[in-house]
Formats: sequence, C-alpha cells, structure tokens
Amino acid sequence: MEGKNSKKKVYTAPKGMHDILPDEQVWWDRFYNKAKDVSDFYGFKKIDTPLLEDADIFIRGTGLGTDIVEKEMYTLKTKGGDFLALRPEGTPSVIRSYIENGMFNWPQPVKLFYYGPMFRYDKPQAGRYRQLFQFGLEMIGEENAAADAEIIQAVWLILNELGIKNIHIELNSIGCPDCRPAYKKFLKTFYRTKASKLCSDCKRRLKINPLRILDCKNESCIALRENLPPLFDKLCEECRGHFEHLLEYLDEMQIPYNLNPNLVRGLDYYTKTVFEVWSNDDAGSLALGGGGRYDGLVGILGGPKKPAVGFAFGVDRIVYQLKLRNKKTETYHKNKVYLVQLGESAKKQIFGLLEEFRKNNISVESSLGRDSLRSQLKNADHSRVKYCLILGQREVIDGTVILRDMESGLQETIPIDKIILELKERLKKEN
Repeated sequence: MEGKNSKKKVYTAPKGMHDILPDEQVWWDRFYNKAKDVSDFYGFKKIDTPLLEDADIFIRGTGLGTDIVEKEMYTLKTKGGDFLALRPEGTPSVIRSYIENGMFNWPQPVKLFYYGPMFRYDKPQAGRYRQLFQFGLEMIGEENAAADAEIIQAVWLILNELGIKNIHIELNSIGCPDCRPAYKKFLKTFYRTKASKLCSDCKRRLKINPLRILDCKNESCIALRENLPPLFDKLCEECRGHFEHLLEYLDEMQIPYNLNPNLVRGLDYYTKTVFEVWSNDDAGSLALGGGGRYDGLVGILGGPKKPAVGFAFGVDRIVYQLKLRNKKTETYHKNKVYLVQLGESAKKQIFGLLEEFRKNNISVESSLGRDSLRSQLKNADHSRVKYCLILGQREVIDGTVILRDMESGLQETIPIDKIILELKERLKKEN
C-alpha cells in the first residue's frame, strides 16, 4: 500500500521526442498535402518501408565512419539474433526495397517518395529531435543531370507554394570513384602538417574519410582549410560535364544557388551532386533538407549498378518555419459545425444527422455525452466553429433545428430537411 507521502511517477515523452497535438496537426497536414501534390505531379509514387531494418544496410550504405552509424543509430538485437536498427534516414530503406522487389526490372527511372519518422540519438535542439520526420524524393535509374535538376525543382516548388521565401540552395560536386581518390590523397597530404590543429573528430576523419573534414563546423578546422583548392577544380571530365549541365538547368529555371566547395554532406554514398536547401530570416539561417546523387548505393546493397539521386526534407524544421511565418494561430476546426442536443429523443436523432453530414462532406463535431446546453456551447466556442445546430425536444417534434451563428450570436429556426443545403450555401460563401 502506498504511503501518505509517496509520489506517483509522472511520465513524460523520452528526451528529444515530442507529441504532435491536435491543434498542431494543421501545419503537418499543410506540409504533407503540398509535398504530396507536387510529388504526384512529377510522377513520384509513395512507398512505405518498415521502421526497423537490418542495421547492416545503414552501416554499409551510409558509411561505417559517419556520425549516423558511429553515434546516432538506435540498434537492438532480437531474440532470434537479428541485429536491427530504427531507420536513421530513408534512402537505404528505399533502395533495399527497390532491390528486394525487383524494381530494377520496371521502366526506369523509378520515382518514389516517402514520409515518416526517423530516429537519431543526437543532441536535441530547436527543430531537431531524436524522433524526427522526413519527406523524401528518390529517382533511381537515371544518370542524366536533368534528374538532379528535376528533384531540385520539385523541392523548390514545394517550399515556395508553402509560402517559405528567402530560400537558397548550397551546391557542390564531390566527384566519383574515378576522380575522388586523388583528391582524398591530396587532402591527406595537405593536412599532414596541420593534423595536430584539427578537432578530435577530424583527426579521425583524416584517416577514414578526409572529405568530411571540409564539412566540419569547428572554427579551428574552418581556418585550416582557408587556402584549400576546391574539389570541383579537380573533377574528371564526366563529373565536370554533369555539374555544368546541372548549373545550366538551374539557371534556365531561375533557381538561385550558391557554389559551396566545402559542402560534402555527412553520408558516404554520395557521388557527384550534393546540395542543401537553406532558409534565411530574422531568426537566422536554418537547413531545411539536403540530398544529392548516389550512383553506387544500389550496387553496394547487392543490386545491379543503377544511378540515383534524391532529397529529404526535415519536416520538423519545415513546420517550425510555417509557424514562424504565420503569427496568427490557425484552427484545425475551420468551418466545422457543432451539433448540440438536448434530451434523449434529440440525441437519438443526432446519430442519423451525423451520417447525413458525413455523406455531404460537411465536417462536424458533437459531445453526445453532455446534456447541458451551456457546456455544449462552451465546447463549440472552444472548437472555434462558425455554426452551431441546436436540436431539442420541441425541434424534434416540429421537424426543425436551430442554427446559431457563433460570431454574431444570431439564431434562426430552419426545417431539418433543409439544413444540409442551407449550411452548404453558407460555408461556400465563407470559403
């Protein structure tokens, strides 16, 4: 038996994870609906993959020396001995599905989009969570730079149509397996006499993947690369041609970009094009997502050699931007109607009325467990509905219903068989 002074444990969401409450859903819906509309138009088809995958697809695909694999993956071992990981990103899962389901036999390119939670054991901060949401686009089976441009154009349109302005693209090419090894060798030589001044992470990166030193945010590491020649000056002919074509396409589409020779992204599977999308406002700069070309990943994970390019939005950050740019609180219940009932006979009739509203695509709310007129009107006011329908004993007998305008407080009695048509007309004018 609990003592008088014992305290009940208060449970909270795990650190770095959070609830998305009903009143916030409007922002998430707005993003997803717009992203899906643009993706549908460009011919991308939705794919859902499991939250849990064989950890090896991320170790092999993302890279053993990456922060995601070394520091951020949530892993577990099943009773049967399988080593699994909560997916930290979407691309390896999509490629695993592409191979497993024989999509390489489909007409190419295969264009897919995904949406869902990812998991990374990272330091929580504004717009970055340990359970984060991503929306990604993947185009597999096309090597032409036009595919890179199409992905970037779709990303650009999604953000613009969401009303997120002041965005720009950071762009680079990190070459291919033919030209990149020579630059990695050059980097090791360049940093040989400077290694003692590198941060601890970059000292390790110098041995595993020196390219990632270029992406380090440590001030001392930034200063060391001041006179470093950019990688795109040392690209092979094929990579240089690919990059030049991409820039021509972006110029034609009038999409602004910034050539960033230090952009390499944190994943080992990237080849040629890498890019990030940033938003600039009074609160500062914020990365909204990133992507690039990964021509070797299908082969790395056991499939045939297929080129590919993709991008992923950090949806939590997009939602943060939408809230920041829309100071007025939107209501998730816009244009809904609240049904108020008084008495058992009215309550019984409400059930049939609810179904009529559903058939006519009119969104409604009700609180059938409450009997007080005052408490139901209070709920309706809290829900910010435009209209209330009040049905009592007299209205049931008369075949009528009271229509109350919640803003003006005006009420009028309308035949119940005319109420659907009446509300349709009024809601149409509201829109």
